[in-house]
Amino acid sequence: MVASLSVCIPIYNFAKFISETLDSILSQDGANEIEIVILDGASTDNTAEIVEGYRKKHANINYVRLPQKGGIDRDMARSVEPATRDYCWLFSGDDIMRPDAIRRMLNEIQSGADLYLCKHMEYIADLERWIEWPTVDALDGAVFELSDERARQDYFRRAANTEAFFSFIGGLIVRREKWNSIPLNEEFVGGCWAHAARLFELMRGGLSVKCLSGALLDRRPDNDSFAGGGMVNRYRIAIEGFHKIADHFFGHDSVEAFHVRRVIRAEFHPLAMLLGKFMCSVNPAGESRSMMDRLMRTAYCDLTFANLRAKFAYATMSPSRFRRQQPELCARHERKFRSQLQSREEAARVGGT
Repeated sequence: MVASLSVCIPIYNFAKFISETLDSILSQDGANEIEIVILDGASTDNTAEIVEGYRKKHANINYVRLPQKGGIDRDMARSVEPATRDYCWLFSGDDIMRPDAIRRMLNEIQSGADLYLCKHMEYIADLERWIEWPTVDALDGAVFELSDERARQDYFRRAANTEAFFSFIGGLIVRREKWNSIPLNEEFVGGCWAHAARLFELMRGGLSVKCLSGALLDRRPDNDSFAGGGMVNRYRIAIEGFHKIADHFFGHDSVEAFHVRRVIRAEFHPLAMLLGKFMCSVNPAGESRSMMDRLMRTAYCDLTFANLRAKFAYATMSPSRFRRQQPELCARHERKFRSQLQSREEAARVGGT
């Protein structure tokens, strides 16, 4: 029997992005062989009008509009419910599928793994270029059975960042039957990583993960759905969220939790933490210094010399000295903050007229 594929896209107010995303999917070889499920969390912009235009032209689009927004965790889970195919690609409504991605996945899912982890291209502003973002240090096609302790710990050791732990939904193609075998865990709803917690929970009963090389999508660099609450809150979502998942399912002192903390520190390295502290001085009304201090303690809780050195540097670094040491970095983020502040002020003026 030939395995089939649904692309499941949860969206909310993505009128600005959804056309480019759908065009990148529908132009693919094999696009007529898949199902596209669009789950709209009651958008208030003209998302519905745009998607309806596509639905009228493409019979394989199933557009479901909810009466009210459920939040990213609930709406992502709900996006799989209307799907009818064997596998679901949990795709972001603002990312771009690369050429030949559909055909490759239609071929890959015939191997029968529970989960396929694919890579994406990421735009690095400092380098002004796109790079292939790493996930797991493994050969193309490597399969890990995460219910087996030795295989699971090997996988966790090979993790390059939190994408190995399912943070990026666009990189996840999951067997629908496996996904539906357990319900949404309410303990993780609201943290933005309920989908990752679901896959961690599935490890207990068996979860085979196949790692794919070669990027299958581009992540949009100008839209981060989790960044609306400021830089420090964005840090909090990832740091506390993944610490909670690892500790809940494996215990704080486990090998698995250690490697989750390791990749968190790779993503939120000492320079990033110093930048977060600096932005608290730039925007004290919008960034919480007490939260930033707590996140530093949490992320660097393991007793190592490198962690102690990082915490000492964080504790002793003043905003003025950091600006002298990192003038370009500070200037770029100060400009970004001022631009965001100006946009909010302009939106408020328009809304008040």
